Amino acid sequence: MPNQQTTPFLGILMLDTAFPRILGDAGNPDSYDLPARTRVIKNAGSLNIVKNDRPDEALVQQFCQAAQELETEGAIALVSTCGFLISVQNDIARAVSIPVTLSSLSLYPLLSNMFGKRPIGIMTASQSSLGDQVLKAAGIAAEDVRIIGFEDVPAFADAILRAKAEQLTTLDAQAIEQAAIAKAKTLIKETPEIKAILLECGNLPPYANAIRKATGLPVFSILDAARLMCSAR
Repeated sequence: MPNQQTTPFLGILMLDTAFPRILGDAGNPDSYDLPARTRVIKNAGSLNIVKNDRPDEALVQQFCQAAQELETEGAIALVSTCGFLISVQNDIARAVSIPVTLSSLSLYPLLSNMFGKRPIGIMTASQSSLGDQVLKAAGIAAEDVRIIGFEDVPAFADAILRAKAEQLTTLDAQAIEQAAIAKAKTLIKETPEIKAILLECGNLPPYANAIRKATGLPVFSILDAARLMCSAR
């Protein structure tokens, strides 16, 4: 059970990465509306998690242990920095007694109903990795979404989609923002009936406002999932 003598906080299960976590990133505690505390899962690199499969079971157990530790320390809810962890959402949620939303993809059923089952655009770190296994874990039918990835954006991929030792330690946020705007416009051009955009990747929320302004569409991320969980506490 949470330690009642500790100020309640949001626990953040973090991948083991080298790139900076700018304001708005899921791994920056200041991105949230309440105090937040991070816990890095050693050796849980981007390449270990961003794939169309579950992480290795040893890593899953490390995530579960970290979740339990954060609960004991006083966390009232848990999020993560990578939406691909939807594949182990149930494992980690069952390991604790507090609410857990590891991925913004958990918001998809709500958004689908909210917008009359019209297509939802998903912006992801890697379109090639967001395949049937990950979508199934999120309860998403591939034909109901339109997906676009950032694996072809050097400013993004060279910082984030690399082994930790190869990741850039600086971030060209302006270049990523411009790419995010362009990709959002591409989604809408190809599927004008899209009514909302869902940011799978925990590194994309810093650009949510720019995407909203450029498209006129509502944009949702893991930060919104955190607000939803914590507002009910």
